[in-house]
Amino acid sequence: MKQSPPPVTAITTAWTSSKPPLLRFLRACYAEFLPETGGALANYIPELGKADPAHFGISLATLDGHVYEVGDTKIPFTIQSMSKPFVFALALDTLGAERVESVIGVEPSGDPFNSIRLNADNHPFNPMVNAGAIACSGLIHSAKGDGAFEYVRHALGRFAGRELGVDEAVYASESATGDRNRAIGYLLRTNGVITENVPDVLAVYFRQCAILVTARDIAVMAATLANRGINPLTGEQVVTPYAIARTLSVMTSSGMYDYAGEWIYRVGIPAKSGVGGGILAALPARLGLGSYSPNLDKHGNSVRGIKVCEALSAHYDLHMLNRSDDARHSIIADYNIGKNPSRRVRRPQEQEILAKHFQEVRVIELVGTLSLSNVDYVSRRLGGGRRPEFVIFDLRRVTATTRAGARLVAEAFKDLAELGVTVILSGIKQTSREWRTINEWTSQLGNIRDFYLLDTAIEWAEDQIVYRYGGSIDFLETTELSEQPLLAGLSAEELTDLASLGTIRTYQPNEKIITAGETATSLFFLRSGVVHVTLPDGIRLATLTAGMAFGEMALLEPKRSANVLADMSATAYEVAIADFERFTKQHPHAGERVMRNLAQLLADRLIVANAKVDLLTSG
Repeated sequence: MKQSPPPVTAITTAWTSSKPPLLRFLRACYAEFLPETGGALANYIPELGKADPAHFGISLATLDGHVYEVGDTKIPFTIQSMSKPFVFALALDTLGAERVESVIGVEPSGDPFNSIRLNADNHPFNPMVNAGAIACSGLIHSAKGDGAFEYVRHALGRFAGRELGVDEAVYASESATGDRNRAIGYLLRTNGVITENVPDVLAVYFRQCAILVTARDIAVMAATLANRGINPLTGEQVVTPYAIARTLSVMTSSGMYDYAGEWIYRVGIPAKSGVGGGILAALPARLGLGSYSPNLDKHGNSVRGIKVCEALSAHYDLHMLNRSDDARHSIIADYNIGKNPSRRVRRPQEQEILAKHFQEVRVIELVGTLSLSNVDYVSRRLGGGRRPEFVIFDLRRVTATTRAGARLVAEAFKDLAELGVTVILSGIKQTSREWRTINEWTSQLGNIRDFYLLDTAIEWAEDQIVYRYGGSIDFLETTELSEQPLLAGLSAEELTDLASLGTIRTYQPNEKIITAGETATSLFFLRSGVVHVTLPDGIRLATLTAGMAFGEMALLEPKRSANVLADMSATAYEVAIADFERFTKQHPHAGERVMRNLAQLLADRLIVANAKVDLLTSG
């Protein structure tokens, strides 16, 4: 006995399977809806009546370029009316919005897709009905002449990420039986909507409807619409975001013929269907869905395709008007440098200044999308506290920036500049789309600095605080052993004896001084310059300036656990561990004092590390 497939509403997404949950859901949809035999083929175009009603394919494309496929996703079929949104977007970019919008409306018609009726201005109601689509083909023909169809075919191929062919038999069948469309064409010509030769325009329209696609193709094409015109597979910007936004708008109101109101009420995803059996749905900033099943309902929409879209939207709550984004979640951490200083090891004078003025540097770590509401929340949160001299915005977890968000960022940064606050950005690549969007609005402001690493940004801000409050950071100055915190409390005689054991070494920029894994044979006291300590994987642990020791863990463990490299020309006292041990035997008090100092330094580092952990866990 054949077992019934599980209902979609009962599908679970446990991680016990090796298949991704979303793929398992699509497979369950396929199994549940495959037995559906309702509807009929579009036999008013004879060639379409030859389709196999058993064919059924579902494909879903994500915006990072992954494509899920279930069933007959590689069966070619003609795109038909699913070409309309893409040609409309192409017309907007090719002729300009003013020209296109002057002859094609954007209101729902409430009539079947092939209605011979125009609006009160004697223009097509919208580009998703036949009259509007023929008008779009006429506009493209007016711009490209005999090359109009190839221009359209090439553009649709860029949306799909591959070259698309044409079903000549379907084209011939549509052309032979297309009298209703001819009537629409001549009506448009009579009213001045198209000015080209009607048969030539209709040839473009009939051919674009006969372009061959697969369920996978239309999923990628839908994902390109959802991705602001960028094909997620090829990375190509196929059309402008302006054209995409306007296209999705008319798809929302008119894409599903005279079922559009019911569709947006129940499914809530901009979509377009075709009488060839395809449905594409584009959920902005989320995904693109493509399905193929040639049996149609009374509205001309694929019966199985409708069910798939309804199930996907209901199961994952994808209705575009049921968003749950919360601007309060855009801040993952908010602190000052008193809680999270840089990895730079500071000398006592610098530490004193920073301890007194730690509130002058505020760090806000952001996550997700910089949208209008998110940036508004951040700016209000920032304005609610004490005004700092520096604000660091860490953007490494920011995934996208809307134009509205970028504009509000620029306005907020301008306000901060007028208040004398310096803005520092970290974690953003200057080649990224997010940086270009922000920079477009902030390039004229003079109060912005940017660093790729957050720690570097914090370190720079700390330096500015030290300078502003009477301190100095001279990387070229030379320090003596008496200024070393590790040697604090040693007598002048003890320091002189220790200095006699050391050898002054000079290091060039980027020269490796210590290598992780080596036997620890020396400790070092930095006299001048800067060095940085890194783990074997390159993560920076600390930056040390003149007056600091490094390699001191050799007093506790025999192997080096980190690398030390010179940032710039540096000099250091190198003392062999064997010589240091003889020194402590001769000066027991000095040896005891050094170990106490080392314990205090390690405790201080642990306090800082714990503060960083607290920030991460609280965020």
